[in-house]
Parts: sequence; structure tokens; C-alpha cells
Amino acid sequence: MEKDAMKTMKFPIDLSMLTEEEIDQFRQDPSTLFEGDTDVSLYLRFSSERQREQSIEGQLRDCRTFCKLNSYRITAIYVDRATTARKDVEKRVHFQEMIRDSEKKPWEYVVVWKLDRFARNRTDSALFKFRLRKNGVKVISATENISEKPEGIILEAVLEGMAEFYSADLSQKITRGMRESALKCHSIGGHVPLGYKIEDHKLVINPATAHIVREAFELYANGETVADICRMFNTKGYRTAKGVEFNRNSFKSMFRNKRYIGVYTYKDIEMEGGVPAIIDKELFETVSRRLSKNAEAPARGKAKVDYLLAGKLFCGHCGGSMNGESGTSRTGAVHNYYTCYTRKRKHACEKKPLKKEWIEYIVAQDAMELLTDDTIQELADMAISQTEKDLRENTRIPELTERMKETESGITNITNAIEKGIASDALMNRLVELEKEKKNLLRLLAEEEKYVCKIERSQIVYWLTEFKGGRIEDERYRRIIIDLMVNSVTVWDEPDGFRITTAYNLTSCKSKTFRIDPSSEKGFGFEGSKSTIERISEPYIVWGKIFVQTKRHPLP
Repeated sequence: MEKDAMKTMKFPIDLSMLTEEEIDQFRQDPSTLFEGDTDVSLYLRFSSERQREQSIEGQLRDCRTFCKLNSYRITAIYVDRATTARKDVEKRVHFQEMIRDSEKKPWEYVVVWKLDRFARNRTDSALFKFRLRKNGVKVISATENISEKPEGIILEAVLEGMAEFYSADLSQKITRGMRESALKCHSIGGHVPLGYKIEDHKLVINPATAHIVREAFELYANGETVADICRMFNTKGYRTAKGVEFNRNSFKSMFRNKRYIGVYTYKDIEMEGGVPAIIDKELFETVSRRLSKNAEAPARGKAKVDYLLAGKLFCGHCGGSMNGESGTSRTGAVHNYYTCYTRKRKHACEKKPLKKEWIEYIVAQDAMELLTDDTIQELADMAISQTEKDLRENTRIPELTERMKETESGITNITNAIEKGIASDALMNRLVELEKEKKNLLRLLAEEEKYVCKIERSQIVYWLTEFKGGRIEDERYRRIIIDLMVNSVTVWDEPDGFRITTAYNLTSCKSKTFRIDPSSEKGFGFEGSKSTIERISEPYIVWGKIFVQTKRHPLP
């Protein structure tokens, strides 16, 4: 009986992308679907080209263990089977779905088994991570603490930083194109509402599902609750536009969607008659009035906060990670902190929480002082070194280039022989074969170049030089400099303040340790704040003291 009960267990998310064996993991222990402080999604990918990699079942097991350890609640799962990261990412259907869904900010992290499951191509990885970050979502690995060497981290940070630095122009071009399509009432991607389908780039009524929409509006207008409608629809076998059972959230967007009364909407564009109407305006307004009447009080959920040191900040006392969390005071003010995982979950560490803005500012400011002209040259060298490594390890370009040299050499030798009057049918046939081979090699090289990070050293130097003049008060600036230069930060509480050790992605300065006056944390603000550092040089380590100017501390 117990086994049968497991079989019929109702899960809160769609598990249709998983096999029966994979779903069994949740039947045995569904806690990661129901419990946790932070919402996450999983992205799992298995490539048929690599026989030794972990199966989807194995990836899922490791990711669930990681989520349980960190009190993450799994709210979505995306799976691509028998696909390669080197293929065009557009072919990874569920990867693209995950990127689109992130715009709704339903979860804080995308958890992958290893970072190469996300993308093999570093350029794709950086750009898609950038898109997720713009949506307030970060990618984390379940099995890699420090996933890459400094060169790789720097290259990815440079690519992401440059993407953000130049995104305004690109965004404007994309926006203009999408607005032009919107003015023509064309579908411009995204979720197709229930009751519609796309024909010739436009929404048209889908007779197979439009009646479900009409029925939902009529039932709600006549006094039925959302919960009752949900039960009725699922009993009848109705499904959402995504092909899954209805839940309460399914009706939130449906009842507010003006497309159902024929209004085409895109951002600030609203065009009457832009799409065919499924219901009349009077019914829509009736439902809207009831929704407004039954509206719940304003949500008390926590606002999305970008914790810049997530995954990089550690407790010096126990070695555990320090994770971001928010709290509300009696006055209603929201405060953001980093709290030691061991202290919060196991009550086995005395490390005090750290104010988010304070520790991020201190770390970013210290890192910024290392961004000299010499460091810029070093960072550029490391980034270019990584592109060359990616070229060797992730493409066939070196192999194909060598074959091209041999082929061209053969063509040259035969051509020279012909010019000297040495000709035969065998030589001419061989020349034709070599010319065909050269043409094929050129085609293969062109294909492989799709996966090459096309970036020049001068571009990196220029961007870093421009970036160096940024404002530390700008959170985006602090984030980029932390991503670029900081590998990890360890903090100890001491009687006279805090001791901080920062590990950098640099060879010229691998780490630095300094102490901070405890009073600098209180009433911390950015206006007029500047650090004064006294350094005592040691191999790769610098000891010193930082004092916030607003406290007027003299140098010791």
C-alpha cells in the first residue's frame, strides 16, 4: 500500500521531462520539492558523444543532494538529452525555455551538475549567464566549488563585463526591431497564451483550446473560486498551454490578459483589434472587478537582492559558506546580510553576520586598488591565454589548420612540378583531390570558428582601461570588479575588528589579508567614504589596515 501511495504522489512541479527511474528519486525523498529557503531550477544535459559523463539520473541525484545541503527548494527542472554543448544552443529546446522562463524571476539560481553542462563554448556561457544575471538569476555548480582556473574566470568575467558595458547599444537595436514587429501585431516570441496558436507570425484562435478560456472566464464571473475551477478543469482532463495540469497560478495571467478581448500588447504598445478576441469586453471587465475585489494584501515576499559575494564569501572560523539573507526590523526597514551557513543551520559557529553593502564595498574597493595599468596587461594576457586554450581543447581548429598546411604544401609542390614541365595524369588527379580536400577543410574550419571566442587583446585592454574609471558607488561596477578579480573572501571576527583574506585571480597578487576597524561597519554609507591602506609587503600577501574616512581615524 505504501508503494502504491508513492506512485500516486502529487508533486508541486512538472516532472514530465524525467524518466520513471529519475522520478523515483523524488518519491523516495520529495523534501527538495517542498522544503527550502531559496527557490532554484535545475538544468540537466546528457551528451551521447561523451560516454563517461554522468547520466541524467546521476546528475539529478548530485543536484538534489546539493540543494538539500543548502536548503534550496527545486521549483523547475529542465532536461536536454543526447545534445552537445557545441551544437547551436538554439537546438537545446529546454535550455532556451529555461532562459525565457528566467525573465519571470521564478527562482534565484540555476543549478547545474557541472558548469560544462550549461555550455561548452565560453562565449555562449558568458553571454547566457549575462542574460540570466540581468533577470536576477545566477548559475551555480553542484559539484564544483572553484570551477575553473583564474584564466578561465577572468575571461568569462571580461566577456560578461564587456557584454554589459556595450549592451545599451545592442539593447536599443533589439528593442527597435521588436517594436517594429509589435507595431505589425506580430508574435515576437515568448509564451503563446492558451486558446491561441501562431500562423504567419500572428496569433490566431485555436479552436481546440479556446473553449477552455471562455469556460474559465464564465465560471469565475459567475462566482466560482479559482480553486474550484482548477479542480473542475483537471477532472475534465484540460491542460494548460504547456500541456500540464492547472493550478491556481495558471489563472492569474489568464484573467489579466487583454489579448483575450482582442488587444495586442507589448510593453507600452496596446493595439485594439490586433489579435482575434476569444471573449467579449463585458465578461473581461466583470472578471477584472471580481479580481480587484478579492485581491490579497500586498505581497510580503522578499525583494530580489543581488548578493555580489554569493559563492565567494566564507567564514574564517569554520570554513563554511556565508549566504545572503534579508531581515525586516520593527520599523519595517529591510536589512541584507551574509550569514554563516554552519551558524544558521547547525548552530555550531559563533561567526556574526556581515552587512551586505559594507562587506561588498570593502572587498570591491580593495580589489579596485589593484586594477593598475600593469594589472590590466596581466588580465588581458590571462584572458587571451584562455581563448587559445579553448581553441586547442574545444575545437578541431589546430588539427584542421595543420591538415590545411599539408594540403596547401602538396598543391604548391604539384603546381611547381607542372610549371617545370613535369606533368602526368597521376599528378593532375592528385591535384584535383587536394583541391577538393582544401575546399572541404575550409568548410570545416568555418564551422569550427562558430565556437571560437572572437576577442582581441586590444579590445580587452581598452575595455578594462575604460572600466577602471568607474564609480565604486555603482553596484553594477562593484559586481563586475568582484567577478573579474576576486576568487574568494574569508572573514574572521576578532576583538579589534575583522580580519579579511581575499584570494585574487592574479599571479602578481594571489592573496591579500587586512584588518578593519569594527566601527566602520556601523552607519556605513558611500558618500565621501574612502579607504586608506597601509601595506606591509610579503610574497603574494599584503597586511594592512583600512579605515573609513568618515570615522576620521589617523594612520597608525
